[in-house]
Amino acid sequence: MSSDRQTRLPAPEPGWALHTDVVVVGSGIAGLSTALRYVQRTDTGRVVLVTKDRLSTGSTAYAQGGIAAAMAPEDGPVAHMVDTHMAGAGMCDPLAVNLLATEGPDALRWLIGVGAEFDRDDDGDLSLTREGGHRADRVAHAGGDATGAEIQRALVHAVREEPRIEIVERALALDTLRDPDTGRVQGVTLHVMGEGERDGVGSVLASEVVLATGGMGQIFAATTNPPVSTGDGPALAARAGARLRDLEFIQFHPTVLWLGAEARGRQPLISEALRGEGAYLVDGEGRRIMRGVHELADLAPRDVVARTIARVMAEQNTDHVYLETRHFGRATWERRFPTILASCRAHDIDPLTEAIPVAPAAHYASGGVEVDVDGRTGVPGLSAVGEVARTGVHGANRLASNSLLEGLVYADRIAARLATEPGAVPTSAVTTGSTVTLASPSLAPRVRTLMSRHAGVLRDGGGLRTLVDELEALAAEPGPAVPDTAAWETTNLLTVARLVAAAALGREESRGSHQRSDAPEPRPGSRTRPVIVRLEEGDITVTTDEERRPSLPASLVAELDSISLPLAGPAPDPGARSEFTLPWTAPHESHVDTVLRALGEDLTAGPRIDVTTVATIPADQVRTAKVVARADGTISGLPLAELVFWLVAEGALEVTREVADGDTVARGDVLMSVTARSRDLLTAERTALNLLTHMSGIATATRAWVDAVAGTGARIRDSRKTTPGLRALDKYAVRCGGGVNHRYCLSDAGLIKDNHVVAAGGVGAAVRAIRERFPGLPLEVEVDRIDQIEEALAEGAEEILLDNLPADRLKEAVALVDGRARLESSGGLTLDVAAEVAATGVDYLAVGALTHSSPALDIALDLF
Repeated sequence: MSSDRQTRLPAPEPGWALHTDVVVVGSGIAGLSTALRYVQRTDTGRVVLVTKDRLSTGSTAYAQGGIAAAMAPEDGPVAHMVDTHMAGAGMCDPLAVNLLATEGPDALRWLIGVGAEFDRDDDGDLSLTREGGHRADRVAHAGGDATGAEIQRALVHAVREEPRIEIVERALALDTLRDPDTGRVQGVTLHVMGEGERDGVGSVLASEVVLATGGMGQIFAATTNPPVSTGDGPALAARAGARLRDLEFIQFHPTVLWLGAEARGRQPLISEALRGEGAYLVDGEGRRIMRGVHELADLAPRDVVARTIARVMAEQNTDHVYLETRHFGRATWERRFPTILASCRAHDIDPLTEAIPVAPAAHYASGGVEVDVDGRTGVPGLSAVGEVARTGVHGANRLASNSLLEGLVYADRIAARLATEPGAVPTSAVTTGSTVTLASPSLAPRVRTLMSRHAGVLRDGGGLRTLVDELEALAAEPGPAVPDTAAWETTNLLTVARLVAAAALGREESRGSHQRSDAPEPRPGSRTRPVIVRLEEGDITVTTDEERRPSLPASLVAELDSISLPLAGPAPDPGARSEFTLPWTAPHESHVDTVLRALGEDLTAGPRIDVTTVATIPADQVRTAKVVARADGTISGLPLAELVFWLVAEGALEVTREVADGDTVARGDVLMSVTARSRDLLTAERTALNLLTHMSGIATATRAWVDAVAGTGARIRDSRKTTPGLRALDKYAVRCGGGVNHRYCLSDAGLIKDNHVVAAGGVGAAVRAIRERFPGLPLEVEVDRIDQIEEALAEGAEEILLDNLPADRLKEAVALVDGRARLESSGGLTLDVAAEVAATGVDYLAVGALTHSSPALDIALDLF
């Protein structure tokens, strides 16, 4: 977005300045980890860490339940991925989830190495528990139910011990600073709420700004978030021109201590770790409300539990339900949940003798500032991590205890990127864009009331339209003339509320934590179309028709991009007919489309599922499949097979290859192992094997021809006689077998054949026509008589294709040409005569049968 479309808060000019390599805004697990990881990965890198309150204040400190990672021997990253996807209601980003679960265990070990002390069992191993949506014990905790406080303590201590991290406390980030020439973000303006040298508005100039500002829960009347969570990060990013995505997916924690109908602000959280230990939800009559609702009952994903509580409350005309824990006993309460016990008793509730009154409250933003898996926003120089960012990990509903892990994993990914892409520290930068109208602090209660009324657990189109209109009216009201912290915070609060409301109105279905009573079911196909909101000159734009492209690992993308042949000819002639022009894209995108079309042949009619596997296999069952050769041969197509499994499993898989494309294998050899949901393995099986057996058949046949001409200097090559739609794959398979490729398409080279000679009036005339129209293009001429060769050479042909000439005539042609052009033999070739033909001295043997009639290599998939 151009700078004239950006906006900024009205503020005094900066009165002081700091210079650093990276500025991190936020002091929760994401911000603290980013700062630490960056200085650990660099020898001299410096960080300025900005926090809105004290360094120890933020949402992380309030996290009770724990941090999820597949640490137990009986658990694994794939099972963690599957649970994350199932909780995310089809909206998770496959690559983001894969990276989270794969890199999560090492990230947790790093945190332990920093000094975080987690609870241990009698053997000294991590004490792991289970929370909502998890099908395994993988949640590590500290102090029973004080996990966040322990993590915050350890990270704050480590940061304070690091001399290359400078801390600026009690500072509100206002807006980005830009390079006046390039527009790249080069720092941030701050307002320090203190006294002395850094009082008032100042600036931090840096080569990168990393937002780690946490959540936006204070836009609602009741929330688990601390008072500082006013959405400053998303508002700042929106004013800077960043895209925000999935903002409609606000997670309401189902069990927040109910303190009365008039309670406002931060409410005490009652961790679902209690339900992991056997607590259960009941209504006022003691009836269990989650039985029969979900297979996991009280441990169902949070959106399911919150929605059920809201339904029961509406049906029974009450404003809370109860969490039954009296069966725990004193010892369990005091050992496992001392923090929650103290919080309940502070509000005159004793869980040992009475059920705990609970109700849903705004808890976590699954969406946020759109970033890639390395934390980049769409604004150069601006990154985001933690709750402020939308990585795609959480989809439409965050899996319990994934947020702390996300902060760790993606903080390290940002730090790694910045350490390898150091930028120069700027000496000057400017604010850009027009100033916005400040909102009066008196509007904050009204904003919160409107959001809770119309954008709570259950929503509807009419209420959301009313919400959008009323928030826009509030934004139009004149604000205070003199800016101050309260006005800036309220402006951020109102900005983010408007963005969330617009996003919620834009998603006209129910999915995950976004539940609309007027559209209670998910809409087919809608999960591939995200809701994206932007702020342009103060106005909100909403995009709902952008197609989501599958995300893939960089290593797989690189492999797929190598399975292609670039166009070799000149730019298309503007005067040529254009109806045959192909929309050339990145090769891996073409291969993705090829695989999706192939999968579509299996998943076309009805519910678009594999009905047999869905009926016979549990949704969460994870198994390992081995792809096995059933015959000797040469392998080609492993990246395509992996792509098939990746797309079907949505990245929830682990792949190990035992061989590489081009390797020769024997019957019984394992080619690759894939661990994923059984349903996904069997759904993907046929498409993966179709491609793998077909391409390996071509590679195997090519290898036989290559072996037949070994030692002669001749090479085996293909033609354009390929399977429709699979030319790039067929030709790649030839390369895997040791052959080389001829023309990929009709514009790669001029190839004059017999019909061209007839139409042009002779070989020489045809050659001259090509040379005049396309000078510099490679030129080939096919001849079936020796006397045509000299004319073609005289006109500059670089390659002569000798069609259906016997070996003695080939020798004569080789002698005649005497190195003045390359020679290819084609037509009538068989393996029996390959060596004899190659011995004549020709450069190539063209074998069209390689790509149009090679038998498939027998390969199977075995499930273990």
